[in-house]
Amino acid sequence: MATTWRDKPYRGPRRTENTPLARKVENSAAQSPTLLLFVLVATVGVLAYTGFLLNPANRGDWLPYSLVITAELVLVVQALVSMWTILSGGLDPRTFGFHHSQERLFDAQTNDVESLSAHPHLWPMFLESRRISVDVFITVYGEPLYKIDRTVRAAIRMRGEHVTWVLDDGGSDAVRDLAAELGARYVRRLTNHGAKAGNVNHALAIANGEYFAIFDADFVPDEDFLYETVPFFIDDNVAFVQTPQTYGNMHNLVSRGAGFMQSVFYRFIQPGRNRFNAAFCVGTNVIFSRAAIEDVGGMCTDSKSEDVWTSLRLHERGWRSIYIAVSLAVGDAPETIEDYTKQQLRWASGGFEILLKRNPLSPRTHLTIDQRLQYFVTATHYLVGITPLLLLMVPPLEIYFDLRPVNLTVTWVTWLLFYAGFYGLQIMLAFHTMGSFKPQTLVMAAVSFPIYIRAFVNVFSGREQKWHVTGSSGKRVSPFNFIIPQVLIFTFLLLTSLVGSVKDYGHETLTLATAWNVTNTVVLGVFIIAAMRESHAAKVAVRPAPVVFPSFARPHRHLGLPLAPQAQAQPQPAAMATERTFPAMFDDAERSA
Repeated sequence: MATTWRDKPYRGPRRTENTPLARKVENSAAQSPTLLLFVLVATVGVLAYTGFLLNPANRGDWLPYSLVITAELVLVVQALVSMWTILSGGLDPRTFGFHHSQERLFDAQTNDVESLSAHPHLWPMFLESRRISVDVFITVYGEPLYKIDRTVRAAIRMRGEHVTWVLDDGGSDAVRDLAAELGARYVRRLTNHGAKAGNVNHALAIANGEYFAIFDADFVPDEDFLYETVPFFIDDNVAFVQTPQTYGNMHNLVSRGAGFMQSVFYRFIQPGRNRFNAAFCVGTNVIFSRAAIEDVGGMCTDSKSEDVWTSLRLHERGWRSIYIAVSLAVGDAPETIEDYTKQQLRWASGGFEILLKRNPLSPRTHLTIDQRLQYFVTATHYLVGITPLLLLMVPPLEIYFDLRPVNLTVTWVTWLLFYAGFYGLQIMLAFHTMGSFKPQTLVMAAVSFPIYIRAFVNVFSGREQKWHVTGSSGKRVSPFNFIIPQVLIFTFLLLTSLVGSVKDYGHETLTLATAWNVTNTVVLGVFIIAAMRESHAAKVAVRPAPVVFPSFARPHRHLGLPLAPQAQAQPQPAAMATERTFPAMFDDAERSA
């Protein structure tokens, strides 16, 4: 039976200067009474628009009407569940047990006895007087060396005794030498089987920490990462603690759009999932209990989205997940169309795999009703990304074939009123929760449908998807190689806008179809211009842009800190002799799962 803080006595010193209060969460708007009002009003707008579309008296021609109904129903369901989840985000997972453990995580007397007071990265960590061990895994697969350098340095400097490991699936001697220079342990596999999940499982067969954190090579951890996450494990039933993906490089259309698309998820959706024990791992900035991962046979290697699949298996086994909306690592959003395409393709494939191969609504899944719904929304989330294609086709049907989605008796003013009630109120909700609405998000959401269609087809047909790392080094190709469908559709919409404008000029009136089509053309045009700029910049670039390090990860060639005892003995050679996998005792569990 799991042991919780309620079974343990309250003892030990109070907080000191080395054990400050936990950091404030970054979604304070989730506790605002005004948020409830905005969500309720937005929900009314969603329901009103749904009623308008489903009213038989408003039904137009079957083809455009079917396109609109299909697209909007997907959007409505996702919007309603998202709003419900946001409203559930007021639950703070940091209970008395967490604070009780956090203020006793470090022991000043032990640090004085072992002469470690001036070296926080060597401070032993305790959970109820029991000294614990932690491994920190940095997964590497071809990222630029300077990114790996800053991440390893920051990882080593984190407060709390831990061993930092560089898990290099890229097989780079330069990375090996860097790890040895900085005092981190280095591991290299003979094969890349299982991609990132296989890399972590291989490391778990070598390392022996009770807990292990995972960081992608481009995510620089804060020095307090362990201090803010480890105390949750006072509850033996906690499998992992996830923190947000925060980006520090949002300086162009792609990176800003990709980054802001995730903001609502990390600040409001994930915290809401805590109430249902359905917050899932996102692959980086996370710390696991080794016992939990052993219980499910290791990290899931059957999918490129190993994070969500592993979370699903842990929840099916009854383990608990924790999410805190506190940025404890800063990384890079995809900056190029190529990186964005590969990232979204990987993520969408993982979602569709859950939908088609392990439907959360199936009785075979051992989840609660709330967890089933949350995972189903996760699995169907990327269907939302396909809906723009359906809506893009509606105006041309009216312009070329005089086919309308609604009855002729419905004026465009009436349509716009209900339409604004659906989308406008959600934009107002974004303003309230995020402080602004980013047009880059709208652009990237509107142009990504070819990615999600390809992901769905790949999963449905069983086509293997090659693993790609966001932001990896290597030769860049033209961004237009990845957006041929968008270019073709932009050309079609541009011609359609010209045709619609000529027809409206002849009729001496501006129709909603032409205005709608022109808007779609402008949105895709903005994206095409961004691709042209990216292509031009790639041709003239001669060196990488200057690197701006977060304040908690300033690079210094010599840290001036003693290495941990495990790393002090001698530089660690690459673990290359044989391909080691997770213990065989877990193979059967993996197959049975």
